[in-house]
Amino acid sequence: MAAADSPSAALQRRDLCSRGIRLAGKMRSDVIDLLDTYVERQGLDASASVVTVEGVPVAAVERWDEQTGTQRLLENLAAYRAFRVLLAQMLEEHREQLGDADTALGRALAAVLLQVSAFAYHLEELLRLESRGPPSEEGTAPPPVPHLGLFERKLRGLGVLRELAQWAVRSARDLRQLTKPSLGSSSAPSWAESP
Repeated sequence: MAAADSPSAALQRRDLCSRGIRLAGKMRSDVIDLLDTYVERQGLDASASVVTVEGVPVAAVERWDEQTGTQRLLENLAAYRAFRVLLAQMLEEHREQLGDADTALGRALAAVLLQVSAFAYHLEELLRLESRGPPSEEGTAPPPVPHLGLFERKLRGLGVLRELAQWAVRSARDLRQLTKPSLGSSSAPSWAESP
């Protein structure tokens, strides 16, 4: 853990967090644009209510301010790994449903999927800097694709995108929290300790 506390590691951590905040902001903007396109192309009402979707990580958390930096990073990484699988499923369903008839929506979905993958990699880099390393994805099977009707799949996709937009907000907030100096100390926070 000594390497994670060095001044150069602290600067690298701050730089990675700053870049992550920018990535999260861009991702949120793109997801909001995708949501508008998705609602329009799928013939949905923008105010449609979507219950919690199985397999979709929820951004809201109780006692957010009590989480350690490591907990924040691990939860974010788990969420973006799940979103990577969910978006890939949505893209596959979209291709099966429309083929090449709606390339704009397919391209937008693929672009957001790439951003989610890049953000997950960014979080892994932060965990490596912490000398912890990201947890392995081996043995974590993707959730089974539910057998839903066309309308239910559309609503599920809407729920996935809405929650992803919320995660982008939470991720930026989590990364900002990681750049704050710990209380009572001018040094960078140790991610392993509780606030």
